[in-house]
Amino acid sequence: MSNRYITSHFPLISIVLFSLAFAMYSQTLILNELAKLGLYEGMREFFSENGIKLTLLFLLVLFFFMVFSALKLIADTTIELSMLFFSKDEEGNELNKAKAGSAIYLVASIIALLLSSELLFMIIIFLGASLIYFIYLVYKLTDAFHPAGLIGMIFFHMIFWSAFVLAVAYAGLKLYNSFIASLPL
Repeated sequence: MSNRYITSHFPLISIVLFSLAFAMYSQTLILNELAKLGLYEGMREFFSENGIKLTLLFLLVLFFFMVFSALKLIADTTIELSMLFFSKDEEGNELNKAKAGSAIYLVASIIALLLSSELLFMIIIFLGASLIYFIYLVYKLTDAFHPAGLIGMIFFHMIFWSAFVLAVAYAGLKLYNSFIASLPL
């Protein structure tokens, strides 16, 4: 008999590693931009170089940790909502079968950390891990659904995440356009 809590810390470790990977990339990008703008030298008058790098890394890790934690919370909520709407499992026992799938994100976060200098690879790794986890989830939960319920769950997730990504992209585009329009000619 295995202890189901063995993998309970995998999501936290995955979030920390993904956050660190994206923060390391962002730190390099921000420091390069600050140097191009001539602000980095002025900052070094008040802080040591290592102090600037560590403070920036800490703040970026914290930012990405909040983003990935929010995404995990949203994902867990949508999974449980889809189980509520479409599953024949009322006890929640079937969902426990898929908890071991968090190892997918753990492996992906380690790979992302190793490739932290390549933003495109990190994004592909994260999206690929999410797709693989969703396929794993559907496979593990197949017994808890009628065929129509399984199709409903898949479409529920596809529609939700598509709407979420489009809403975030639209808000970002609107913010970018208002920023560009406010710049003096």
